[in-house]
Amino acid sequence: MYQKTVLDNGVRILTEELPHVRSAAIGIWVNVGARHEEKKINGIAHFIEHMLFKGTKRRTAVDIAREMDSVGGILNAFTNREYTCFYAKVLEKHIPMAVDLLSDIFLNSKFDPEELEKERKVVLQEISMVEDTPDDFVHDFFNELVWPDDSLGRPVLGTVKTINSLSRDDMTGYMRDRYIAGDVIITASGSIRHQELVRLLSDNGFASLKPHVKTNGYSTPGFSPRVAVHKKKLEQVHLCMGSSSIEQTNPLRYHNYVLNTVLGGGMSSRLFQEIREKRGLAYSVYSYLNTYSDTGYLSVYVGTGEGEYQQVIGLVRDELVRLKDNLIDTEELQSAKEQIKGNLVLGMESTDSWMTKLAKNEIYFGRDVTIDEVMASIDAVTADGVRGLAQKMFTRDSLALAIVGGIDKEDIPEGLLKI
Repeated sequence: MYQKTVLDNGVRILTEELPHVRSAAIGIWVNVGARHEEKKINGIAHFIEHMLFKGTKRRTAVDIAREMDSVGGILNAFTNREYTCFYAKVLEKHIPMAVDLLSDIFLNSKFDPEELEKERKVVLQEISMVEDTPDDFVHDFFNELVWPDDSLGRPVLGTVKTINSLSRDDMTGYMRDRYIAGDVIITASGSIRHQELVRLLSDNGFASLKPHVKTNGYSTPGFSPRVAVHKKKLEQVHLCMGSSSIEQTNPLRYHNYVLNTVLGGGMSSRLFQEIREKRGLAYSVYSYLNTYSDTGYLSVYVGTGEGEYQQVIGLVRDELVRLKDNLIDTEELQSAKEQIKGNLVLGMESTDSWMTKLAKNEIYFGRDVTIDEVMASIDAVTADGVRGLAQKMFTRDSLALAIVGGIDKEDIPEGLLKI
């Protein structure tokens, strides 16, 4: 059962009781991410996420880790470009402890200078790890390519330069200004009692959180269909190739899901079958949607050999042309719909999935979007609608290409991306 309470200061508390489980997942979500950062403090939201686990007025970093481990629970966090989440998953009898711990790290973290310097090294190692993993790095490279000079195109982790420049005052000031009641959503699912959770959160300090809301302070960037190469001697060429797409809340989003699924969303997808199964040109090939509140893109990732990447690019281009020139047949359309619905339902078999669903629906729609509503919307997708969306997305000069590998930009034939 879905329930929602808004505290007087604007903090939103949403729950979904699942009576058949014996655990609960609780998340504190903040509408703050990498796109809310100025260039000189890029990475600050992610760095703050790390620091909230490094000690409070009541707990050391070791205390925080031991307290959750001692009950077999999970405590973690992640930062996105539009939001940050701190969450715990515990047995139902440990819910009061989990709420106390989450509240403590969120509201009372010390940002101890010694801990900050140690964690700075950890974040720098995380940046190095991504840069040393080309099949991860190429996605950040693609983001930067298509949204240049915009916060949405910058890495969530920040850069070596920005992380080294961030001070304790930068972090505490940013948190004071941005981690405020109107931007805080707390979601929970599982063996949870709504009113009891509201009471626990209020008693642990969320009722007194600063009430005002700060404007987002960003504009919608345009998509830049450019080509760029990050030259690095590797065994493979890693590429991302894609076009501008629709935003998270667009009514055509379900058509977008089907389009992506048909293109590269699974083992039966066109790209997987054509590039891997029929031709053996890649081990990893897939497409994905990267969507936000006001914009988005569709991208294809492939890891292939230096001698094959041009052929691969041509094959991807040809599949995009097929999607905009020809209707998906009835069997392929229905298969894609069933795949999406099956993945959705199977993905909702855990309390943390329900907790995440509650938060994302509130962030992007301001209401509960039920599974039945999503299923019906997927069923309503038509082949004409998918082709119409493809025709808007894939135009003559719409494609961008980011490559990481041992080639030069000059090696890419002119016109290879023309549709």
